[in-house]
Amino acid sequence: MQEINSSESLKTAYDSFYENNDETWRMLGAKYKVTHIIEVCKGYTFNKVLEVGAGDGSILKLLADENFAPEYHAVEISASGVERIRERNIPQVRSVLEFDGYHLPFDDDSFDLIILSHVLEHVEHERLLLRELKRVAKMCVIEVPRDYKTVVDNRIKHFLAYGHINVYTPTSLRYLLYTEGFEVVNDLTDTISPEVTKFYTYITLKKPKRFLRTLKINLEHNIKKVASFLLGNKIREQFANSYTVLCKKADKQPELF
Repeated sequence: MQEINSSESLKTAYDSFYENNDETWRMLGAKYKVTHIIEVCKGYTFNKVLEVGAGDGSILKLLADENFAPEYHAVEISASGVERIRERNIPQVRSVLEFDGYHLPFDDDSFDLIILSHVLEHVEHERLLLRELKRVAKMCVIEVPRDYKTVVDNRIKHFLAYGHINVYTPTSLRYLLYTEGFEVVNDLTDTISPEVTKFYTYITLKKPKRFLRTLKINLEHNIKKVASFLLGNKIREQFANSYTVLCKKADKQPELF
């Protein structure tokens, strides 16, 4: 059987991705991702943590600031990402390695926890990566954007511009995890914070800052929050912009046929 690695075109696309990345934007996004990680991991203690697809190390930096774990390791497909993580000189980060996107250079059950935050939507062979995570770690935190909506067909170019080649709902992610022998221990959904939307609107898109535009951003967020609280989990998942799960190896694999 042919060995699977990330395609050359995909690797090339990410190699220099973090050379000129927007530090403020990435740290802002990382702040909320770290909040989600800490929330789904409540009640658990982890000593040795690996982040797969660690990007520029922004999540590791904030987790270390929160004393989430005493020891961290990172693997990243992008050469510029590896360099940026090393430049951060995070004391608790013991190793930073470039990898091929699928094969983790670690023994079975080497880690208490693997973090895979906003990575799976970029992966060509998602099941192969999930099997490698399950081999190397006892538990995993996985977060994906909730990209799949009824208008997804009209937004393909938009998602591809961000490197998203897979789209998920909470249901589809749970199904994927179940069929790969994971058990979801804890999960949460969240909507994009007004802080993030305002940054994207006014800084990234450079739209003029207007009172009515700001009011609309705040109002839409609050309506989603209230509706989610009043109408239950199904509506909460429909309104969500991200879905985070803490999962572990299931006691046995699901049976086919």
